[in-house]
Amino acid sequence: MSDSNLLGEFLRARRGTTAPADADLLADTRRRVSGLRREEVAQLAGVSTDYYVRLEQGRERTPSAQVVDALGRALRLDDEALAHLHSLARPKRARRRPAKERVSPRLVQLMDAWPQTPAVVLGRCMTVLASNLLGEALFGGHEYSGDLLRLAFLDPDARDFYPDWEQVAVNTVGGLRSAAGADLDDPLLIEAVGELSLKSADFRRLWARHDLRQKTHETKRFRHPLVGMLTLHYESMTVNSAPGQQLVVYQADPGSPSEAALGLLGSLAVGDRPHR
Repeated sequence: MSDSNLLGEFLRARRGTTAPADADLLADTRRRVSGLRREEVAQLAGVSTDYYVRLEQGRERTPSAQVVDALGRALRLDDEALAHLHSLARPKRARRRPAKERVSPRLVQLMDAWPQTPAVVLGRCMTVLASNLLGEALFGGHEYSGDLLRLAFLDPDARDFYPDWEQVAVNTVGGLRSAAGADLDDPLLIEAVGELSLKSADFRRLWARHDLRQKTHETKRFRHPLVGMLTLHYESMTVNSAPGQQLVVYQADPGSPSEAALGLLGSLAVGDRPHR
């Protein structure tokens, strides 16, 4: 990925997903593309068409901050996507070898103190690095229980486990891009993207959109094989002591059927735990 034109790829993808109406352009029945034309983006951003074409083609890779802001306005980028575009436009520095992903024992101890709250620690590519008993039970029983990226796209149970699979898939790919930022030379990311692009047409489709979805908080539905439907709210927090790691904590509404189902799942998990 190191030789790829990340800036140009991002601009092309977002140009293709920006409707003319979103950019306050009149509809044109002769339009052959669903998104914006190159000359339209250039005009909206106040740059020449030739300069914009050079950006997409990778012949110009370091536009000024003012030009990046103008392109962001033209493409109607939100704050997260605009920040990503700025990172792509900055000159690249030699990357350090990524540290091995290890979870702090104190963080594991903290999660274990939440017996009624599922919690997992995710790595850079959404592998489950650690979980408490209920977190392990929530995602247990699947071929890819320890890898939430591959669970969403490669696991045969994915669409049953996630009733709202399409939204989960969009958020998963967007979250992966957001976490990676401009550092697409990470060996773990290269391996994951390569495998999923080969094995999943849905992943290829969504990865090509260059959408970003920072994992923060959301409500998600699960159809668990042991306790049935669960509607859970999650909060995702960065682990400051381990850059790239995220602590994700799930909870149900008090008094809801999902809270009762979580309690049952916890009882089953404790019952399955080997006696020491």
